[in-house]
Amino acid sequence: MRRIVIVSNRVAPVNETASKGATGGLAVAILDTLRESNGLWFGWSGNVREAPVASPAIAEPTRDNPFETVTVDLTPAEHSGYYNGYANRILWPVLHYRTDLMEYHSEDFRTYQRVNANFVSQLVPLLREDDLIWLHDYHLMMAPRDLRQAGVKNRIGFFLHTPFPSAEVFATLPNHRELISSLCHCDLIGFQTPGDLRAFEDYITHEAGGQVHTNEEFEAFGRQFRAQVFPISIDPEAFAGAARESSRSNIANRLRESLDGRALMVGVDRLDYSKGLPERFLSFEHLLDRYPENRRRVTFLQIAPYSRTEVPEYKLIRSRLEGLSGRINGRFSEVDWTPLRYINRGLARKTLAGVLRHSRVALVTPLRDGMNLVAKEYVAAQDPEDPGVLVLSRFAGAAHELKEALIVNPLDYENTGEALQRALSMSLDERKERWSALMETIRQQDITAWRKSFIAALKAH
Repeated sequence: MRRIVIVSNRVAPVNETASKGATGGLAVAILDTLRESNGLWFGWSGNVREAPVASPAIAEPTRDNPFETVTVDLTPAEHSGYYNGYANRILWPVLHYRTDLMEYHSEDFRTYQRVNANFVSQLVPLLREDDLIWLHDYHLMMAPRDLRQAGVKNRIGFFLHTPFPSAEVFATLPNHRELISSLCHCDLIGFQTPGDLRAFEDYITHEAGGQVHTNEEFEAFGRQFRAQVFPISIDPEAFAGAARESSRSNIANRLRESLDGRALMVGVDRLDYSKGLPERFLSFEHLLDRYPENRRRVTFLQIAPYSRTEVPEYKLIRSRLEGLSGRINGRFSEVDWTPLRYINRGLARKTLAGVLRHSRVALVTPLRDGMNLVAKEYVAAQDPEDPGVLVLSRFAGAAHELKEALIVNPLDYENTGEALQRALSMSLDERKERWSALMETIRQQDITAWRKSFIAALKAH
């Protein structure tokens, strides 16, 4: 098998990934791909140093992990301009339709270009003639051009994990043409949903003056390439097994005891303005206000670990959520019941699987999301004899596949609150019917199918 070279912003510590019991998501797909091909994983180490090591750090293959990991450090200026600046204060908001939050500085783009070029310069000497190169996500959109300029002729694939916005929205980026012209140096570009691909086609046609052919072949900026849809997924059987095992743990028992027979509603998200958390809190408040019979009978647990704490917009969303949770609990709490439990730290993956299994309702209601694997994990975690109900935003990529969920517009928090009431009152027969259809979809398009279909398309001429 040809060696697969994975390039991502961050290389996760392999031992740490394994110790956390990861049972789904990108890390598992990457590790399986690397093991099968004795591959190479290249990216940022996570270290920020004033004087980073001149050469990359190389971890040699082992019996358990027959592949190399190669990491580079960032300087504080690079971390500020490339990661916090251009990637997360410019690209991230635009990709999630929040142009109002874009704070553009040309120096950040120059730093972004330099870091992409530095990654490439340190990667190129490690490449073999027949390697397949698989680039991941918005942090590395200039890397395809840099690879070609360095003389690399290998097949290059790029997968965007976020949404791709409409052409008009993407064009608000001052450097939008440079980014897309770089991506056109790939042989294959992958998107999460048909909507993302349509938006990209619109950009190629109307902004780049290119052509889109019926066989998924594109022509723009003097390059020919393909673009296709590859919805990312999970390993449903592994996650289901973890959920069954974790449901008997001490933590699961403590959770059940604390609920005292009440139904559990759960949300699991990184603390981010794209996740629709304020609107979600308002929908829960509407449920309690409009249907008072749910008071003392329902508890909502929101798990939202802090992220990107140096970016001001994340401090604002944190402050707003603290205010909303205080207001809701102040309105409805009783001496023996707190309606909203708001936790700002993550749970181990296995523990989370058990929490999801015990939840009667999951709220996955982002304002925009590339896919949202929590939606799929929730379905996989359920007890087939007594499954819960998934309430899912129409703006999550998962909504294109999980059509048997209760699909909502999260901006209409009153309607979402009505969907919560429907979920809580849904009959067992309907819950089982919906769950069976959802689980079948996830089994057919699991994480193995995702990675194998992308690699097969990348190999194809």
